[in-house]
Amino acid sequence: MAKFTFEQINQLNNTLKTPQEILKWALDNLHPKVAFASSFGAEDVVVIDMLMKISPKARIFTLDTGRLNQETYDVMDEIRNKYTINIEVMFPDQNEVEQMVRVNGMNLFYQSMGNRKLCCGIRKVHPLNKMLLTLEGWITGLRADQTQNRSDTKRIEIDEQHNNMIKVNPIIDWNWDQVWEYIKANKIPYNKLHDKGYPSIGCEPCTRAIKSGEDLRAGRWWWETDPEKECGLHADHGNK
Repeated sequence: MAKFTFEQINQLNNTLKTPQEILKWALDNLHPKVAFASSFGAEDVVVIDMLMKISPKARIFTLDTGRLNQETYDVMDEIRNKYTINIEVMFPDQNEVEQMVRVNGMNLFYQSMGNRKLCCGIRKVHPLNKMLLTLEGWITGLRADQTQNRSDTKRIEIDEQHNNMIKVNPIIDWNWDQVWEYIKANKIPYNKLHDKGYPSIGCEPCTRAIKSGEDLRAGRWWWETDPEKECGLHADHGNK
């Protein structure tokens, strides 16, 4: 699928510096076959604002797992209304969810890491992959300091995990303070769970507020001990 060589991508990473330059390149070269995968966390509303200022026709999609917080649905509607945009919502396969719950129970993710990854796979990864099969590129709100797996991530990559499509990470080198400076300066709606100690927000039963001094992602799958916890959307990222 790759329309660009590794050499071309390396040159772009050396040439394009600001998030806006990176996003404009993606839209100029890949629209309408490029879309932003948003979970409507702080990083994602920043990217949405940037995209809408470049092109109101930029595509945004989200994964509704069926287990999200009400605050997440609230900010989706706020963003939709602010920018007058259509958000493409992807849902998990009904038969897969029903079979998983019948066999493993509604809260299977607490029982083992294998069960948690099964749930993430069915509710998040499979719907994501279904969308990505229709695209030539996707945009993320990843930041390098979120986990060790993301520390080597480039602004623009060839995504070997997804058929060598283009993966665009415009704010990969931003920190948490920069994200909030942008939100406040541009008066962007954001998930109100951030005000309650949730820096990273996923599904409601799998996310908690963090305690003072904890890592920003400590509230994700808080019962697991692996410090490099991922849901599978960006698995093995550091190996690419």
